[in-house]
Amino acid sequence: MLCGASSYEQKYYFNRDFSALPESVRNELQILCVLYTEDVGGVLTLEFNEEGSLEFKVAAADGDYLFDEIGSALKIKQYQMEKRELLESLELFYRVVFLGESPETEKGQEDT
Repeated sequence: MLCGASSYEQKYYFNRDFSALPESVRNELQILCVLYTEDVGGVLTLEFNEEGSLEFKVAAADGDYLFDEIGSALKIKQYQMEKRELLESLELFYRVVFLGESPETEKGQEDT
């Protein structure tokens, strides 16, 4: 997990394993997560899958009638479009630093 925020606990979490990221990136991630939970509710985490793709994971407490499922999907799509460059850079960082891939290797392409 990279980071996350909870509307229930009103807390933000950043995984210290990623402390090498610039402060501006860490701040942008915090703003993204906190604004999401303020707008939609629930819990949002940003997690890398085994291939190094960054995924938005959403959870809501049972009986949370204030959680906006439709708004959640729309907000995630908005972030994926508006923050595309940031998200792609984070994926490249993860693949190079944590998975040991070469930075020249594009996702989906093989070295020739």
